[in-house]
Amino acid sequence: MQRRDFLLACAGLALLPSAQATTRLEPLLSGLQRWGTGEFRRWGFLVYEATLWAKGDDPQKPPLALGLTYKRNLEGLKIADASVSEIRNLKIADEAQLKVWGARMAEIFPDVKPEDRIVGVHLPEGARFFHNDRLIGSVDDPAFARAFFAIWLDARTSAPELRARLLKKPGS
Repeated sequence: MQRRDFLLACAGLALLPSAQATTRLEPLLSGLQRWGTGEFRRWGFLVYEATLWAKGDDPQKPPLALGLTYKRNLEGLKIADASVSEIRNLKIADEAQLKVWGARMAEIFPDVKPEDRIVGVHLPEGARFFHNDRLIGSVDDPAFARAFFAIWLDARTSAPELRARLLKKPGS
């Protein structure tokens, strides 16, 4: 009986997606089309260049990905704090939720240097984050994913020019 259970378990493992496929960025971007790109500046200084990839005609509907190529040294904690501040300004989460999300982002986001890239992938079940194409963490919470990507894609964003460039339809 034990041998049979072992063989059934091994057969079941073959049906699961490989760990490599679920932790790599490239498969998550396949099927997505590059939309717009733009720059984010703070006090005149270039902070990062952003690029949006999306599927279909609605670039705000998951799955989508947003890549930020940094142009300055930034601490991961400052990236997390800025993200919380932007979500707070959009008024789409309460303070208790922001505290939980902020702590999780502080765990995930690394310090970055010029030309480092963080890509966030918005999936229906949550978000995955990659630093220089290596998985650094995920948040399995659809509400978090909607709030996080709203930083750039919501009509009330603090960077409306960047939003307009990101949402520019390919070929237009």
